[in-house]
Amino acid sequence: MSTAEAAGVFHKARNRTLDAFPAEKEGEWKGPFYFILGTDPQFGLMKAWSTGDCDNGGDEWGQEIRLTEQAVQAVNKLNPKPKFFVLCGDLIHAMPGVKAVFSGHYHRNAGGTYQNLDMVVSSAIGCQLGLDPHGLRVVVVTADKIVHRYYSLDELSEKGIEDDLMDLIKKK
Repeated sequence: MSTAEAAGVFHKARNRTLDAFPAEKEGEWKGPFYFILGTDPQFGLMKAWSTGDCDNGGDEWGQEIRLTEQAVQAVNKLNPKPKFFVLCGDLIHAMPGVKAVFSGHYHRNAGGTYQNLDMVVSSAIGCQLGLDPHGLRVVVVTADKIVHRYYSLDELSEKGIEDDLMDLIKKK
């Protein structure tokens, strides 16, 4: 795709709206909520990483598909349901007034703080490059704070969200 073609694609997408959250219902603060952050299913990396050929691998996605399905099943069991689910980072294998920034791509949990800005890096649903289990981060947003916790897929599926986070969600 040429630069001109790409510019045309971006121009066509400009000013579109998503009416999944109608303004009359979502336009003002209604109380605490939580959302789920999943990162880097990166279909194909697990096989490539295990064979040591990250430059040419990526043609088998079975493990990542199973883990992503497990993630969706774990989230679907939660009650109450999260406000939304964010999936960021690499979706397929390819190498080449804010209080917190959430990201993935590092394939392990990490983070830090700089000038009152929290940087939270969540490990991957897919290939792990550290000691963290395959998992998801639950992020609870209240009027006063943002609280987050990383859960393994098994833990979230079997036990759900812990009581202290649920208490924050229930406060008005």
